[in-house]
Amino acid sequence: MKVYITLCLSVCMYLCEALVESDSDAIIEDKDVLVLTKSNFEWALKQHNQLLVHFYAPLSGQSLGSILEFREAAGALKEAESDVRLGGVDVKKEKDLAASLNVTTIPSLRLYLSGNKNNPVYCPDLKSSATILTWLKRRKGPSANIISNLTQLEKFIGEEELVVLGLFKDLEEGIVKVFYETAADIADLPFGVTGNDEIFSKYEISGDTILLIRKSKPDKQFELGSSTVKTDLVQFIRLYEMELVTEYNGETASKILNSVVLNHFLLFINKTEEGFEETYLAFKTTAEKLRGKVLFVMIDVSEPRNGRVMEYFRVRSEEVPQIRMVNLSDHVQYQLPSDKFDTQTLLEFCLQYLDGKAKPKLQSESIPENWDTQPVKELVGMNFEIVAFNHNKNVIVLFYAPWSIGSRALFPLWEELAEHFRENEDVVVAKIDVTANDVNIHLREKYPSIKLFPAVYSERVVPYSGKRKLKPIVTFMKKETEKAKTDKVKEEERRKKYLNEQKAAVKEEL
Repeated sequence: MKVYITLCLSVCMYLCEALVESDSDAIIEDKDVLVLTKSNFEWALKQHNQLLVHFYAPLSGQSLGSILEFREAAGALKEAESDVRLGGVDVKKEKDLAASLNVTTIPSLRLYLSGNKNNPVYCPDLKSSATILTWLKRRKGPSANIISNLTQLEKFIGEEELVVLGLFKDLEEGIVKVFYETAADIADLPFGVTGNDEIFSKYEISGDTILLIRKSKPDKQFELGSSTVKTDLVQFIRLYEMELVTEYNGETASKILNSVVLNHFLLFINKTEEGFEETYLAFKTTAEKLRGKVLFVMIDVSEPRNGRVMEYFRVRSEEVPQIRMVNLSDHVQYQLPSDKFDTQTLLEFCLQYLDGKAKPKLQSESIPENWDTQPVKELVGMNFEIVAFNHNKNVIVLFYAPWSIGSRALFPLWEELAEHFRENEDVVVAKIDVTANDVNIHLREKYPSIKLFPAVYSERVVPYSGKRKLKPIVTFMKKETEKAKTDKVKEEERRKKYLNEQKAAVKEEL
């Protein structure tokens, strides 16, 4: 009997231990994605022969899009009963795990094979669920569609706007393997390969060559040699996959951000306004001369979905057309110092930038020495709000661009206006270069613009839209300053009433 009881207790203990061990080894899933942690990562590698891991920071703007796409890919793989599982590591929570795996790029993907955590396959930048699935599929092979005849060719080149076609004499050995490796990594483009003599003749090609075919027509070609490596092909494809001028939108955004060309020349323009065609033609003509050195991108400000990119670059629709140069390695911005948009002006600016001679656009210039000793005060981003929103001064400001003819034409008038109010201590006449200094107010009109900041407690801004002459501006200012006096008295009464109410409340509490 004792033996029987002892045996039962041993079995129970074993089952309990097994259940505890099973619970500790269980990995939580979130939308078909394994939630990987320091405690379960090794176990996940043992359980899954192919584990694609997404390293992300949940609050990062870049990570958010990749998280959603990764989940979609995970669902598709699970539904297809694939032997590849997808897991995610929140690097903010799992700092020790990320450090032990030497994760430095966020977000990023790694494919772990056969439980080996020390030699993962580093994935290319896969932006969508479709490219994730395509990349995994091409790893199994084949990485390129075999094109056997002209009929298959016509179907292949007609399915997408841009396709990559490899023409090789040998489809099994030699340099074609470099092409297959390239196709496996560039999952966002269709790849085809052929050894068909008729296709060679159609494109008048005799040797191993890659063709970029755009809208069913040959666009660019690259002849391969014995020294060609994968990076050469990737560089060629990424360099020429976009047109001379790429319009920014949801489809092209990831290609623009992942371009091998880091210097981006951005044209902010309204496609519906008069003069668009002329400016665009000059922009495109300039692009032809600098391909490979500068990526030319057009952003249509009349498209509501472009609001975020405009906000990032602090471009207002009233200020267009406007041109910026930015390098993706440091994100420093440079603004075209001209209101001319002809080919010569654009090309000269690009060449100055490439030579390191262009001046970056700053959030604020340094405060000029003796800025407040002259009749017209020179404001910059750092002192703008302190001066403009001084409740004891009526401040009239000219917002100008130094290269604008219209702006420079108002400088003598501004000196005259300052002289008129020279004896009036309540009035400040100022100007600010809005192309070199960011100001936190909405300028509804293009420079030059004039605005009055009345001497009140509330941060009021009154735009001036009258004639650009001394007498009308003086009349406008006298009217607004008188109104400001009345409004300020009312504000002081409200402030006094509020303070008295607060004092009374404190007394009641005591």
